[in-house]
Amino acid sequence: MDEIRPTAEHSRSAPLADGGAIAPGADAPVVHRLPGLAMKRRGPVAVWLGLPIVTLGIYQLVWYYKIHKELQEFDRRRTLSPAGSMLVLLFLSWTVIAPLVSYHNTGKAIANAQRAAGLPVTCSPAVSTWLSFVFGLNIWYMQRQLNLVVDAYPGVTPGTEVPLAA
Repeated sequence: MDEIRPTAEHSRSAPLADGGAIAPGADAPVVHRLPGLAMKRRGPVAVWLGLPIVTLGIYQLVWYYKIHKELQEFDRRRTLSPAGSMLVLLFLSWTVIAPLVSYHNTGKAIANAQRAAGLPVTCSPAVSTWLSFVFGLNIWYMQRQLNLVVDAYPGVTPGTEVPLAA
């Protein structure tokens, strides 16, 4: 049997149509641009105060799950557990420490999303944690910081693919 050998014309591939990667072995550097899915813009006051009052606190758990899911879909390079994050608030809130750690990690995830969107990082994990002691203002703060990421892609509907900067 004859071996199949690539010819010179098959050994290199052309750049992808979306400006993505060039095959290894090519002269140009390899650039991997993984698109993410746009997140939904929400009103910080509605998320912090309005909807949790109307739903007797259930909406905060729903919101927490949704933002973690959206952060996961926005930057697939980061691994988040939306259900796990929500279950920490639901079942371990009595420990006080577990929710604080979860809020801190959520602040880090939002900061990473700002970085991935090409924005200057303005979300502080420490502020995300400590504002929970001031009337639960950490929810308002985190949603405001998430809205900055959403605003980085004007006119894009939630769930639409968007390019990540870093």
